[in-house]
Amino acid sequence: MNVQPEAGRTTPPPQRRPSDALRAEPARVDTVRLTRLLGGPDLTWLVERARRRMERGEPLTGSVSLGAPTEGQRRAAESLLGRAPGGGRSLTIRLDTVDAVLRRSGISPDGLAAAVTALTGPVVPLRETRADEDRAWQAAYARLDQLPGLAAWAARLRADGLVRRLARTPESADDLLAATVRVLRELPADPAVSLPAFAARVLGSAHALDDGTPLTTLTLSGIRALTGFPDGSGTEWRREAWASAGLLRDELSSTVLTLGLRGTPALDWLTANGEPAVLTLRQLTAGTAPMTAGAVMYVCENPAVVAAAADAYGAHCPPLVCLQGQPSAAALTLLRRTAEQGASLRYHGDFDWGGLRIAAALLGRVPWTPWRYTAADYRAAARDSAVPLAGVPAASPWDPSLAEALVEHGVRVEEEAVLDTLLADLAPEPSGQPRAR
Repeated sequence: MNVQPEAGRTTPPPQRRPSDALRAEPARVDTVRLTRLLGGPDLTWLVERARRRMERGEPLTGSVSLGAPTEGQRRAAESLLGRAPGGGRSLTIRLDTVDAVLRRSGISPDGLAAAVTALTGPVVPLRETRADEDRAWQAAYARLDQLPGLAAWAARLRADGLVRRLARTPESADDLLAATVRVLRELPADPAVSLPAFAARVLGSAHALDDGTPLTTLTLSGIRALTGFPDGSGTEWRREAWASAGLLRDELSSTVLTLGLRGTPALDWLTANGEPAVLTLRQLTAGTAPMTAGAVMYVCENPAVVAAAADAYGAHCPPLVCLQGQPSAAALTLLRRTAEQGASLRYHGDFDWGGLRIAAALLGRVPWTPWRYTAADYRAAARDSAVPLAGVPAASPWDPSLAEALVEHGVRVEEEAVLDTLLADLAPEPSGQPRAR
């Protein structure tokens, strides 16, 4: 049964939620009149405010205000409402009033929400937009599942926001991560290759891995996880980081200091004359590798040990390699190949937090055993040291009690302070062979 309204009374049109406009059939909107009434630049602010409310799922009721309106904006509001919206420094318009105007005039029978949709396009609620964006980000991150050996690194990328900062959008992130995966799946390169040549082969451009690009930043992060190369910055650090994965940006600048190695005419001559040698990464990757099969190779942190050993034993010094701080790509290449040949690596470094970090970084990449580099050795040497220990504590995974001893005694002991002990270990037997230890 139809119920007619009582005489003299009108039934107000029902209020509709903004989301209703998304689900209903397209409303009958007089687009020509609507554009003339509400679509001009002077009322853009009003339409945008209404659209944002619709995106947030909020009702189109209450007032919106514009600070410091222009004269044109005031005239447009007066034309819309049929009256002056009031004076003052701001311009305030009630959305309910605009909705009513649009309905009564027949311009938009379904009111303001339908009008905004007609002027600006379909409105997608923010919760849906965010859900879609989250799904797109997760789809981009799924590229990293192709690198099962780097699962921990991939988890950090998902958590720390680096990819979002570099890519900004999930679409860009998908391209960035796809390229990163292509690179990391080819690493480490063995034998080592030129970085530009590698980039040209894998990515189609010799400059794809130049400094400063998002791809380079992300790839170097992955290389650190892949090879255990320590974090850092600067041109030299980047060169060594690339080289740790077999990519040579500069194969001559990365060097390692040695004594007592043989295998090439130049090394044979230097060793026969008791002189140290400086080997470049180029020599270690392109030439004949030094031969130390079956030997013990001693590894130290400071050049003073090499100089003293050369002075003391000359041609009779056993194989000795000096890291000169953090292990370079050349040093790592030499030590890996030496270990593969069957040599046993014995390492000594400074007894301080920096020395422990260097030793731990090396241990994560090549196998070695301590060369007078244990808690007992430190305690014996610490009795003669008055140099205070400084810096952030570090672990000593080859001997956990060493780090504890450093905390207990609180002094640092540099290699130079125990030089006599180290030289005694390097002294050859009367037969000319190094002493067995």
